[in-house]
Amino acid sequence: MAAPGVAEAIAAPHPAEGAEIAEAAELSRALSRLLPGLEADSKPGRRRALEALRRALEEPGPAADPAAFQGPWARLLLPRLLRCLSDPAEGCRALAVHLLGLGLRRAARPHDALPRLLPALASRLAGPEPTRRPPEACEELRLALVQLLSLAVDLGGAALAPHLDDALRVLRCSLLDPFAAVRRESCSCAAALAQATPDHFHMQSESLIGPLMQTISHQHWKVRVAAIEATGTVIQFGNGKSVDDVLSHFAQRLFDDVPQVRRAVASVVGGWLLHLRDRYSFFHKLIPLLLSTLDDEMPEVRQLAASLWEDVGLQWQRENEEDLKDKLDFAPPPPPHYPPHEHRPLLGCRELVFRNLSKILPALCHDITDWVVGTRVKSAQLLSVLLLHAEDHTTQHLEIVLRTLFLACADEETAVVHSCSRSAELIGTFVNPEVFLKLILPMLKKGPSASGLLVLASTIRGCPQEALQPHLTAIATELAQAHICQASENDLYLERLLLCVQALVSVCCKDCSTASLQLMDVLLTIMALTGSASLTDKAQETMDSLAAAEGVSCQDLYRKYVGPLLERATASHLDWTSHSPELLQFCVIIAQSGPALGEALPHVMPTLRACLQPSRDPQMRLKLFSILSTVLLRASDTINSQGQLPSYLEMVTKDILAPNLQWHAGRTAAAIRTAAVSCLWALTSSEVLSAKQIRDVQETLMPQVLTTLEEDSQMTRLISCRIINTFLKTLGGMIDPDKLIKIYPELLKRLDDVSNDVRMAAASTLVTWLQCVKHADGKAYYQSSVQYLYRELLVHLDDPESAVQDAVLEVLKEGSALFPDLLVRETEAVIHKHRSATYCEQLLQHVQAVPATQ
Repeated sequence: MAAPGVAEAIAAPHPAEGAEIAEAAELSRALSRLLPGLEADSKPGRRRALEALRRALEEPGPAADPAAFQGPWARLLLPRLLRCLSDPAEGCRALAVHLLGLGLRRAARPHDALPRLLPALASRLAGPEPTRRPPEACEELRLALVQLLSLAVDLGGAALAPHLDDALRVLRCSLLDPFAAVRRESCSCAAALAQATPDHFHMQSESLIGPLMQTISHQHWKVRVAAIEATGTVIQFGNGKSVDDVLSHFAQRLFDDVPQVRRAVASVVGGWLLHLRDRYSFFHKLIPLLLSTLDDEMPEVRQLAASLWEDVGLQWQRENEEDLKDKLDFAPPPPPHYPPHEHRPLLGCRELVFRNLSKILPALCHDITDWVVGTRVKSAQLLSVLLLHAEDHTTQHLEIVLRTLFLACADEETAVVHSCSRSAELIGTFVNPEVFLKLILPMLKKGPSASGLLVLASTIRGCPQEALQPHLTAIATELAQAHICQASENDLYLERLLLCVQALVSVCCKDCSTASLQLMDVLLTIMALTGSASLTDKAQETMDSLAAAEGVSCQDLYRKYVGPLLERATASHLDWTSHSPELLQFCVIIAQSGPALGEALPHVMPTLRACLQPSRDPQMRLKLFSILSTVLLRASDTINSQGQLPSYLEMVTKDILAPNLQWHAGRTAAAIRTAAVSCLWALTSSEVLSAKQIRDVQETLMPQVLTTLEEDSQMTRLISCRIINTFLKTLGGMIDPDKLIKIYPELLKRLDDVSNDVRMAAASTLVTWLQCVKHADGKAYYQSSVQYLYRELLVHLDDPESAVQDAVLEVLKEGSALFPDLLVRETEAVIHKHRSATYCEQLLQHVQAVPATQ
């Protein structure tokens, strides 16, 4: 039996406990005096009671001790305050929520309040399931109630597990609340709840995914960020299968205009790849999301994504160290032709991509041709990132990748084309050319396209020189085939074709000499088919680069290959029309080859003779005459650089010019005669022909030239006058008198021409004609003709144009030496009729001063 002192000591309360009991009793008495006011009928009365309670709880006193506060709080205050949550007065409800928050923070065991608090919160925040409209109408109060729930979660921790249903019911409604602040607080609360009750939360986490996905597209970016972060935590501590339900929504947020939202996606996805329990099952779905942010426009997002991706690769590398042992111990060096300005990913990152590439590519290749521009841009960017990681493992998936690039490079969006071009370069870097050429070249042969040429050009650009060199000739030969280089006159197609040649020249450099002929053929075809001056200039620059690669000048390059080029171009000349690519190519070769053209006359002249027959296409003949005139104007530097043109003079005059100077009805025929006359003028004025050769030309073509003086074209008439003048100057007096007499009447007609230029040219030619008569034998034979000429010229002294009057006066002065008496007699007969008697007087004075020609 215990001693009396010991028993008393056991029965007596501890001094500290006694103090707590006393404080609790005192607080209970204080609360008992205030609590009846909560039942008052008037709103002011209830409000005063609540404010009194607030002061009692906030002021120092018994309520400050959690142990002393716990009893009165749970027994007296909590039930009354929970009833006040339904008070009709908004101010009273707000005070009640505030007091509940104070009470939870003050209580020693806040989790004891959960069985009564959670159902009360659910009754105020969770409406009926179909509408989910909360009974609490005031949005500020709904925010305060959700904050109270968050406080309960923070303080209750795992004790909240039995009340998970009520908490989730509240969150399902509050996550869809019209008030943005409520949604943000609900997202934070959902994340906290998932972390507080991980053992039970995973069984019901899926119920929050739907509301969160509805919130993830909210108009406020802060709400979207909160929803993304909450989803990350809910799935992290909940059911991992929900990843499939949120992937599409997360992918859409990658296009968000706000960088903080995209950053949140990168952060959450990176966290899942690092910490999600079932992450290995979702690698092929999560990796594309994280890698897509590596190309984000904001540096901070890119840096975060790169850091997370590196952490993922390192973690996976550590977890699979046994499988990677050989690769880690005997790691090969980076490829020698690794893309500059690119950081090579870690082994773990590369292996992750390679092992999941077969699952990622089908969906990616589908999205890269999506109708939404943003989707195509992101998919194209992602493809280049994946290929950078896959390196030579790309070979296994090359067919589907190339097929996709052929489609995507035809996109109207520049960003898509740029990314796909980058992907093709990576293929060239990491894949053996023999492999990708076996796929690309047949695809081009089957259906040539601008996109296909861009893919080929990009792969060539990314390829190492030593790997590409054995295939250079095969590529150049294929590009020079008519079904590729002549497939389209579209400038975009030709520009992509030019890119292929530029890539070959820039990569292979001096090795291009083995394929220079084919590459020149392609470049000349581009110049021939394009209508763009800038594209022509680029092609010429590429030609210069090709010549530099061979160590020669551009003219030397033409000299080396002009023969084979013309031979290939003229092989089908009998079938040419004005639209034939070979005709256009022939014209470019003639125009561009310069002095080398003089060495290729055996190819050029027979082709011109065959194509310039009157039976051939008129438009084609016009083109050829135009280019022929151009080279004849500078014959010494082009077609006659070797002095061989005179040996083809008979062919030019009899077989080319003469048939085309014959008169035929129609405007086209007139245009051809004009072109032929222009060629004849270029030939006779080029100083290539000797006097004897010009006389031979005159003998053949003078009758046709005289007929062209009647052409409708002013240019034709003017040039014809100049040609006759040249003929007469060369002939001097060595011409048949009958033929000479036939010339001046045609020239006299031109003095009545509507064009002053033609009239002046005709007068100049008449001066030359009179000089020919002066040097001819038997001048008496010409007397009647000259007399008639005097009479007609005197009429033209009255011309309204003073320049023409002066020119006619010079003609008469030139002819005055032939038969001065006749001229004086004819002049005196008409001087009284002339309005311009001064000219007649000048003429008579000149005749008297100049002795007659004997």
